[in-house]
Amino acid sequence: MNASADASDTPVIDRLEELLEQAAIDVPVREWFGWVDLHPALQVLIVSGMVLTLAWFGHLVGRRYLLRVVDLIAARAPTWWAREVTEHQVFERLVPVIPIVIINRGVLLVPHLAPAMVEFVQRLMLATLAIVLVRTFGALLNAVHAIYNRYPIAQGRPIKGYVQVVKLLAYLFAAFMVIAALANQSPWYFISGLGAMTAIIILVFRETILSFVAGIQLVNNDLVRVGDWIEMPQFDADGDVIDIALNVVRVQNWDRTFTVIPTHKFLEHSFRNYRGMRDSGGRRISRTIHLDLATVRFLTDGEIERFRRFRLLRDYIDHKEAELAEWNESHCASDERDVVVNTRHLTNLGTFRAYALRYLETHPSIHQDRILMVRQMEPTPQGVGMQIYGFTTDTRWPQYEAIQGDIFDHLLAVVPEFGLRVYQQPSGHDVLALRPLLQPDTAGHSGST
Repeated sequence: MNASADASDTPVIDRLEELLEQAAIDVPVREWFGWVDLHPALQVLIVSGMVLTLAWFGHLVGRRYLLRVVDLIAARAPTWWAREVTEHQVFERLVPVIPIVIINRGVLLVPHLAPAMVEFVQRLMLATLAIVLVRTFGALLNAVHAIYNRYPIAQGRPIKGYVQVVKLLAYLFAAFMVIAALANQSPWYFISGLGAMTAIIILVFRETILSFVAGIQLVNNDLVRVGDWIEMPQFDADGDVIDIALNVVRVQNWDRTFTVIPTHKFLEHSFRNYRGMRDSGGRRISRTIHLDLATVRFLTDGEIERFRRFRLLRDYIDHKEAELAEWNESHCASDERDVVVNTRHLTNLGTFRAYALRYLETHPSIHQDRILMVRQMEPTPQGVGMQIYGFTTDTRWPQYEAIQGDIFDHLLAVVPEFGLRVYQQPSGHDVLALRPLLQPDTAGHSGST
């Protein structure tokens, strides 16, 4: 500091003459500007203006020319990484370093400036340099994240949470550097005091710490990826995951609204991820048709012959008739076979079940290598349920619904062919249809009177 103070006390004209003599330039500086030495305040303004002008000129050169050169180099680089770095303004955020360095060194040349003021300006520039560098580091992390996202591994292993944690730590460290520079203390003086502030830090950053731990588990255990369809009823979330950040996971619901869920809530609440269904290539159908119990009965010989003409039932009828005839002959005496309850017969319900199963087995959009069945459910007040259970070959929602709708359109339409009736609770229209039957014949009653 003594050397800088001595340099500052040297008259401006003397220093300017020394510089011109070293450059072998013969100019009568003292004759032209000798009056400047008589005004110390004017010397401060002139030299300060020159330093600031030089700093502005350095910033202008860096922004207009150096950045342009960097952009040209990045555009012609053989790898696209360089273009990602320039697009995220990494080098652009480095440009303010030029005027900061010029001001930091140029303040030593300002004459008649108090040493405390020189020291303050240098510390201020050091604090500003810390801010510029941490912003540049943040832009570099954004570029690294963008580069990583262009690789397939990013779908299953997002690193946005880790990037945000590193950013947070970098900004905290930069904050300590700024405070230390302005207070003229070592950064470790403030960092060493963090132990006493641990409780406060945990209280303030509780959500961030919990979310960071949860994010690690979500990524390492591959529980959630960007693009997954998840369902979380606790938060009314039902849609695609579009972003996994440090603190929150954003879900775009099917109604195009957004649900923002704290990351740590994924470890506290259960959620459903449909990725397994999508990756497996099959989506489950599990729907029940309720049939009126009053319509269940045995088939007549005429109906059996009619069903034999159904292509899907021909083999079933032949096989079942042979099986039943063999059982009846071996288990019933000839004089007992005329009693219906003593023998086995085909039913319209069982035949419809067989038809539905064979219809699914021949459907081109149903997986044949997975569980496929038509099962009879327990009778209820709504009738007897016939459940269709299988998997479609297309997992896309519209296509899946179209396949499912096509199957049940057909099955509901053929139910009457088997003498069955789909159960449906009475509606207001059904009650109105009964109204004429329940009203008394007022005309006939009045006539008899």
